[in-house]
Amino acid sequence: MFGLETDVFILLFISLFAACAFEFVNGFHDTANAVATVIYTNSLKPTAAVVWSGICNFTGVLLGGIGVAMGIVNLLPVELLVDQNVYHSVAMVLALLLSAIIWNLGTWYFGLPSSSSHTLIGSILGVGLAFSTMPDNKAGSAVNWEKAIETGEALLLSPLLGFSLAIVLMFVLRRSVPEDVKGQLFKEPKKNSLPPSWIRGVLIATCSLVSFFHGSNDGQKGVGLIMLILIGIVPFHFAVQPDLDPRLMQPNITGIEQTIAALDSNQLAPINRDRLARTRIELAELKVMVNAPLVDNKIPKEERLNVRRDLLLINSNMNKIAEDEGANLSASQLAVMKKSLSEENGLRRFTDYAPLWVILMIALSLGLGTMIGWRRIVVTVGEKIGKQHLTYAQGASAELVAASMIGLASALKLPVSTTHVLSSGIAGSMVASKGVKNLQAGTIRNIALAWVLTLPVSMLLAFTLYLLFRWIL
Repeated sequence: MFGLETDVFILLFISLFAACAFEFVNGFHDTANAVATVIYTNSLKPTAAVVWSGICNFTGVLLGGIGVAMGIVNLLPVELLVDQNVYHSVAMVLALLLSAIIWNLGTWYFGLPSSSSHTLIGSILGVGLAFSTMPDNKAGSAVNWEKAIETGEALLLSPLLGFSLAIVLMFVLRRSVPEDVKGQLFKEPKKNSLPPSWIRGVLIATCSLVSFFHGSNDGQKGVGLIMLILIGIVPFHFAVQPDLDPRLMQPNITGIEQTIAALDSNQLAPINRDRLARTRIELAELKVMVNAPLVDNKIPKEERLNVRRDLLLINSNMNKIAEDEGANLSASQLAVMKKSLSEENGLRRFTDYAPLWVILMIALSLGLGTMIGWRRIVVTVGEKIGKQHLTYAQGASAELVAASMIGLASALKLPVSTTHVLSSGIAGSMVASKGVKNLQAGTIRNIALAWVLTLPVSMLLAFTLYLLFRWIL
């Protein structure tokens, strides 16, 4: 397969299996967030709920795109993503995957709804920091801190918004629905009795939306992991989109050259003058490749990793140069640059992609994981966050807020935590009913502790494992 030596093929298989295992664990770890409300309001039987949620997760991965996936990939530095040593790439992948799986399984065992997103991103940051200690790191910073900060802001802001919006939505429902409807909506479900049909329909719809958007957001993280593995271990096949004619780059190269021509390098900061000089070299290398004779109109396999490095560096450097006060680019010049770099018709369409079989593999892993192991965290979400039984209004409010926020984050290509958003939404709905005293302090404290520890623990695990695997491999 891919013409690999036996030991490298075995490492590739282990890495792909570990990525699917992470997504499988993610499925049964996060399923509770979608199905707890329909189970605890008697809208669906547990088996029906988790099977339906699994189908919606599967569909969400298939239709969710790859914007979030590429955001995950781009947290790591270019130098680590284009390392010619395949064993270094295996060390990177195994370290971040194993650390994420260990933490996810640990929090699942104790029934704590912690964030798979936080875990994965902490693992990626840990690997990046470990790489910064390596002698082959020539670039200094080994983490894309700009992207990491953007991702961290999305992860931190989402639970606060989930908590607040659930309170607002509960308030709006109390003020706006008629009294006869309010009596049904805000009462606790009767044991083993179905809710009114319209309430049941709303709850099943919100469960479906949370599951779908969970697939579209969290599933993309698995797609990003698989692409990290493939780019690192078999770069000659996957470093760039193999089926695109490289001559399609020519208009993009021209557009970037026009942007550079409008710059006065003397007005730029010294670091950006260096970036501009390197970008000119990388553009020249691309032009040589584009204008050379091509077999089957494809980028030669032996050049694909170098082409990927050039494309990523051009994208990174041009975006940083454009932010320099001395760049003084007009709106139209910036538009030309953005179009030339974009993932739709620009240079990034050669690097930001995922084969259909990768998406299907992750969709199947997440969908199957959704149907297994859900009970521990369902009990926490449904029974232990608030002191009262979950009402129809609380379940619908929390899930509607979660579905809306996760869907918006996916559209903006930002990773958010389904766990954080929905757990916070349920806490907010409990507070909206009877105040802070309606929360179970012990559970909230344990969940908060898991959230606080997730990033540092996963970073430390990944940091240690990466150094260990680099020594072994």
